Amino acid sequence: MSTLPAGDLLELFLRFLVLSLLSIGGAMSTAPEMHRYLVVERGWLGEGDFTTAIALAQAAPGPNVLFVPVLGFQVAGLTGAAAALLGILLPSTLLSLGVSRWGATRRDTPLVRAFTAGLAPVTVGLVFATGWLLALPFIGDGAHRAGALILIGLTIVVTLKTRLAPIWMIVVGALVGAFGGL
Repeated sequence: MSTLPAGDLLELFLRFLVLSLLSIGGAMSTAPEMHRYLVVERGWLGEGDFTTAIALAQAAPGPNVLFVPVLGFQVAGLTGAAAALLGILLPSTLLSLGVSRWGATRRDTPLVRAFTAGLAPVTVGLVFATGWLLALPFIGDGAHRAGALILIGLTIVVTLKTRLAPIWMIVVGALVGAFGGL
């Protein structure tokens, strides 16, 4: 964790402000772009730090947006956490309030129904891209490839065949990782 100059904090805030408007399906859908910006472009976080922040926040109870202030905190402490969180929440909250009020009165119109139906595959694609991004470091590492693919496959099967809460799959993955993996 380091302290960023005010200009970089503003840039962090503005980047998350824009990502907020692109986060169809939640903040997690923009994780690949956050990764590109924070890890690849700026070098503020390492691969492991980024993945750990998301895993930690997803294991905690509460909304899935919790990983955003964790990323901001890792980059620039409490001011970074505040900049990232305000940036990701402010525009999407205001837009959601306005659109939901407008859409509630027009819920049965063909345009609103088509728009809602059209967003479903976009959301699925963005969540899939996030899952791929988080799995890639493990799949790319020959020592962890088989174990990662087994865990991913088991997670998919359990998700599709049961109503087990996702936290239990996260716990199993954490335990497997803590004890040396597969």
